[in-house]
Amino acid sequence: MDELFELGIGEIIDDRRYRKSTLTDGLTSADGTPIAFMDRLALLTHHMSELVAGAGSAYSDGRRMYRAFLSVKYGDKAVAELDDDAIDRMLVDEHARIKVRFPASDIPRFTFIDLFAGIGGFRLAMQHFGGKCVYSSEFNEAAQLTYLHNYGEVPFGDITSEQTKMFIPEHFDVLCGGFPCQAFSVAGYRRGFDDARGTLFFEVAEIIRRHRPRAVFLENVKNLQTHDNGRTFAVIKGTLEELGYRVFSKVLNAMEYADVPQNRERIIIVAFDPEQVPNYGNFEFPEPVQLKRTIHDMIDTDVEDERYFYRENHIYYPKLREAMLSRDTIYQWRRIYVRENKSGVCPTLTANMGGGGHNVPLILTDAGIRKLTPKECANFMGFPENFEFSPRLAESRKYMQAGNSVVVPLMVRVAESITDILLGHE
Repeated sequence: MDELFELGIGEIIDDRRYRKSTLTDGLTSADGTPIAFMDRLALLTHHMSELVAGAGSAYSDGRRMYRAFLSVKYGDKAVAELDDDAIDRMLVDEHARIKVRFPASDIPRFTFIDLFAGIGGFRLAMQHFGGKCVYSSEFNEAAQLTYLHNYGEVPFGDITSEQTKMFIPEHFDVLCGGFPCQAFSVAGYRRGFDDARGTLFFEVAEIIRRHRPRAVFLENVKNLQTHDNGRTFAVIKGTLEELGYRVFSKVLNAMEYADVPQNRERIIIVAFDPEQVPNYGNFEFPEPVQLKRTIHDMIDTDVEDERYFYRENHIYYPKLREAMLSRDTIYQWRRIYVRENKSGVCPTLTANMGGGGHNVPLILTDAGIRKLTPKECANFMGFPENFEFSPRLAESRKYMQAGNSVVVPLMVRVAESITDILLGHE
């Protein structure tokens, strides 16, 4: 009977009927809260991944979600004849159609969760050393779509919601996350665990408290260290220590530590539970490496798409043409002037680039003056060649996702230091 049914994840996303059905079908989580549309897809796809891995699924509610979606298309009576095994077979077939670009190892060496997951930079780093992602969370729907496109899973949504947190597995080895830096306007003047309440960092701290991962791996902007005269970082470090973790932190620049030609400084925070990781004291951040790659290794010389070019009839063209003289540098339009990056690398990519405002990365090519493409921005973040943004997204969304991401090779180097401690000499 199940051979007669077919419903792909793409169809569910694109057909508004499925989103509307979540408002009326009465499906709720265990606490009675209606399950949001994207969280339904998260349950479904996480269950799908575990089916393919051949493990017992912690997300069996995904069957219920898929059955509800099938009912929209085929009717309740027809779908009622499908048993759970039939649903699972359909989901395994659908997983094969997704063509996951970056699957997890068949024999994972450790497990991790991916919070504030963005487009999966942490995931790529941890999978590089045999890690398996058992839970992901990302609030932005556009980023969720790119994550699905590459890893075969929709991350769960709002991590401040108990409905979202309740699906986190009880046990996992590493918590990863590039949490947003909030003001800590009050917390910075206080002490202790409770002073982080109301911030997204507290949500991270609460998950750590509940689940006690062996290690924590966090990333944030460099200014986190000095924000509010150092009080913000003191609260973060103090909270982790109050939870019983040993904390290491360091500001690392991608051009100095990852052979990526982008001037991007980020603070990395690593913490270990000494009771579970007694050799934590052997942890060391990676040493600097020589920068061998240049901007030309990241730039596609064959770009012809007119969307990215500034032509002579553009209002900014005269100023751009006057200022942009070298093909060996990257420029930025800073509202009223053009800034040349004289260091020979890409300036820090930001979430607000690409929309016509300041900080738009520009280059001079044989074909003319143009913006970096979203794919080139992903290159400057160190994403693999086969990484793709979701084709459902506008260009501005792709730029934002690149600018918000982590530099993958930098995360790989830190992940290697973490896994060396966790795994020892296997």
